[in-house]
Amino acid sequence: MNHTPALRRGLTAAIAAYVCWGLLPLYFRALHAVPPFELVGWRVVFTVPVCLVIIAVRKQAAEVFAALKNPRVLGQLALSAGLIGANWLIYVMAINSGHVLATSLGYYINPLINVLLGTMLLGERLSRVQWAAVALAGLGIALLLAGALDTLAIALSLAFTFAFYGFVRKQAPVSSVPGLTVETALLLLPAIMIVFLASESPQGSSLGKDDSDTLLLLASGIATAVPLLLFAVAARAMPLSTLGFVQFLAPTISFVLGLTVFGETLDNTRLACFALIWAAIALYSWDMLRRSGQAPA
Repeated sequence: MNHTPALRRGLTAAIAAYVCWGLLPLYFRALHAVPPFELVGWRVVFTVPVCLVIIAVRKQAAEVFAALKNPRVLGQLALSAGLIGANWLIYVMAINSGHVLATSLGYYINPLINVLLGTMLLGERLSRVQWAAVALAGLGIALLLAGALDTLAIALSLAFTFAFYGFVRKQAPVSSVPGLTVETALLLLPAIMIVFLASESPQGSSLGKDDSDTLLLLASGIATAVPLLLFAVAARAMPLSTLGFVQFLAPTISFVLGLTVFGETLDNTRLACFALIWAAIALYSWDMLRRSGQAPA
């Protein structure tokens, strides 16, 4: 591997981004007293100004305005905004209900769902090895039908919402941070309505009720935008095949947190499911390396 300064910088940024995403369960666990809808509402509200600051520093305002003026691109970003909003909500609800392992499984499955979407919607072709990887993942998912439907529902909901989000964003000619800026701006009005309704409820707004919760809510915009900025830096500086391997760092961290900090149990059904998914990822990754010339045929 060519260890140029740019590549090292990209790898450092990628690791930092995926470690941040992997540690998110701890962040949302600390906010367990905040109702999920309100939490996502505040997350949107506080992400918008952070994105605007980043846009100003990186001088990307022209890209944001171009997206807003293009009806087709704006429609694509409206759809991706709905998908990422749903993904955030499902994720928070899963963490708050103690299903961290299910979120980990969802993000392990996600790259394989991306492969299927590319085949079905973009006409891409899979090799025999890639089909074998998909079949292994399918078998692992099928195991959950036998006695872990809650895990299955959460994992597939996260995997599909994020996979379709990635698919839609791939079609929209907008880079990461400008895209997130437009998406959160589109979600801002419903988010404001949600936090207003929360403030009018008998329980009142979570913002200002507890110093710790208030600080974490205020920082949710940074927790959302900064990893994405790091990812954007990494994507420009390193090969996508290498970046694809680093992405498994986040669900791995979440998996470890689920077993340790959150005290979840890994019964035989879930263990077998994870084993099959890991085998599928290993097979798929090996095939990617082989095709890029970095692994023996």
